[in-house]
Amino acid sequence: MGRRTSTPEELFSSACNGDRGALARVLSLLERGGEPARVLGRLSYPKSGAAYTVGLTGAPGSGKSTLTSAIIGHLRKLGMDVTVLAIDPSSPFTGGAILGDRVRMQDHATDDGVFIRSMATRGHLGGLSLATPEAIRLLDAVGRRNIFVETVGVGQVEVEIAGKADTTVVVLNPGWGDSVQANKAGLMEIADIFVINKADRKGVEETRRDIEQMLELGDMPHDAWQPPIVRTIGTTGEGVPELWDHISQHRATIESSGALTERRSFRLREEMRAIVTQRLEQRAKELCTGDRWEQLQSEVLSHSIDPWAAADEMLRGIGA
Repeated sequence: MGRRTSTPEELFSSACNGDRGALARVLSLLERGGEPARVLGRLSYPKSGAAYTVGLTGAPGSGKSTLTSAIIGHLRKLGMDVTVLAIDPSSPFTGGAILGDRVRMQDHATDDGVFIRSMATRGHLGGLSLATPEAIRLLDAVGRRNIFVETVGVGQVEVEIAGKADTTVVVLNPGWGDSVQANKAGLMEIADIFVINKADRKGVEETRRDIEQMLELGDMPHDAWQPPIVRTIGTTGEGVPELWDHISQHRATIESSGALTERRSFRLREEMRAIVTQRLEQRAKELCTGDRWEQLQSEVLSHSIDPWAAADEMLRGIGA
């Protein structure tokens, strides 16, 4: 038996050659952060840029995972490979991802044309908001071309991640509730396509009118694209072909207008800024330790020095 490859370079090479086990391992290294993750980032970045990403977000219970499973089935019928990143909260005990999303998509588990991965924050610098774009680039670099990023909820981090996709789909249910709250959650701003899932329930028309009213009242540019509202039933697949048609139309629109290039450029600039911010924050935490830090705290408590002067003293150590 040949030796098990272990270095990031070897694993990345194997993943590029179609080794699914190696791909799973490099994603794990990426999530953990540290120098192996940096190596993978340097290897994958030059090979990335060909994949198209679709973000799906919505409140828990809206049926995102069932809908995603139906989308996978539709794309496989079209002969397309599919990759899903299911963004889950970290377990408070193990730091790992909750596997519920993968369980709900288990019908595709034995399909070589489908790759499903749950991601958690773990120790990665910046958490999910920074780990996710790196994971997408890595998947892109190894040849995965259709990547879906499904987030578990509509908190700030989840909305931020979904909104960083090329096309963002917001999944709602009939009787979705207070539209003002949805606006506060940022859903209206990031949505390229609205989906009313579980459309076999009552309240579909009321929900459609509510969305249309919010779009009319809002002043949000969508690159000359008016977000369509699609009805789906994830459990049966009804409406999924129409949803995919709208995703394809949105892609064609933003590619031809140059908006896709602008979006991706903006995301890269924001990612760079976030990386610098996170690293400075980490450096600040490291700085606020040791004897000098303890001494300055004592001087502040005794009113010998004010807090701003104490901070200036610490920051002089790094030339800030």
